Amino acid sequence: MSDSPLITSLRAEARDAPESGIVEVFNYGRNRPGLIPLWVGEGDLPTPDFVVAAANQSLARGETFYTYQRGIPELRQALADYHGRLLGGQFPAERFFVTGGGMQAIQIAARMVAGTGDEVVIPVPCWPNITAAVAISGARPVPVPMGFGNAGWTLDLDRLFDAVSDRTRAIFLNSPSNPTGWTATRAELEAIRQFAAKRGLWIIADEVYGRFFYEGPRAASFYDIADRDERILYVNTFSKNYAMTGWRIGWLSAPIELGQTIENLIQYSTSGVAAFMQRAATVALNEGDAFLEMQVARAREGRRICCSTLAATGRVRLAEPDGAFYLFFAVDGETDSRSLALRLVDEANVGVAPGIAFGDDTGFMRICFARSASQLEEAAGRLAEWLKPA
Repeated sequence: MSDSPLITSLRAEARDAPESGIVEVFNYGRNRPGLIPLWVGEGDLPTPDFVVAAANQSLARGETFYTYQRGIPELRQALADYHGRLLGGQFPAERFFVTGGGMQAIQIAARMVAGTGDEVVIPVPCWPNITAAVAISGARPVPVPMGFGNAGWTLDLDRLFDAVSDRTRAIFLNSPSNPTGWTATRAELEAIRQFAAKRGLWIIADEVYGRFFYEGPRAASFYDIADRDERILYVNTFSKNYAMTGWRIGWLSAPIELGQTIENLIQYSTSGVAAFMQRAATVALNEGDAFLEMQVARAREGRRICCSTLAATGRVRLAEPDGAFYLFFAVDGETDSRSLALRLVDEANVGVAPGIAFGDDTGFMRICFARSASQLEEAAGRLAEWLKPA
């Protein structure tokens, strides 16, 4: 970090916000001819036409003015209906709040429950934006390393609970996990829920990849076991399910009585999400089931291609992920993931994300397999060729 007077005069939380290790590699390899980009968490499909059409129609109607801070009523009702179809039962529209992407939902959740002097316990490896959002809020992220072995990635609940101190305000749980694909069982969620309730802790539940689950129609959710007014904040996004990464629209689900607080935090940060984006999101929820199912099927095939091709080299350590659309793997003899990611751009013409960006310092790398089979076969083939002994 620069020691210039301008930089040193900033708040520590802003000054110390880390550069994204993913973006560093992205920028290094950007615009390389023929490079296959597997470094960021998005697929290769554009937003479907029926979603784009809804946005265009909204703009044509002149819906370009300020709108509801909590989200337009139609979208909040669509979110309630979606959760009802997915999870069973009825959900009140009043518990859903539209945000500027899943990232804003995470920031609002973190700021509501933790600040200076507080701690938030987070299993790692994890998406770097999670720990950064907590740190920027003034709280201290407390990482709890997950294990990797014959059973794949595992979370030791005793280790998680032992990390809780008198300063802990929340446990942040991302399941299915980015980057490992680890997915909590219903029994694990219940154990975390009971522990948090006993200690008076909040749970921030990142269930963004809940539909990208390969052992059933969806991953287990805190919704399966928790009452609606418990101290659980659910963060989610339209980015993954509906190929809407560039739209920057997500949602936060919370107990109804927190509504005014959440509205205030939205007001004082972005003052709401554009109406045309919300119209598009409404249509995505109401008409997007077939598109989502197709995306999950593509990811399932992508998982097979990447896992089988890399495992066949005999030079990598990996576990087939239960959920999400990432493969987190390590190359024998390579421990510096940042250096390896830059080399793979130069030597294999494949873009990967270094594990160090996710809090892993043992050499793991992440690739996104939410892409076409032909592209993944080519990328995995390049990596396999690179892995051949000299």
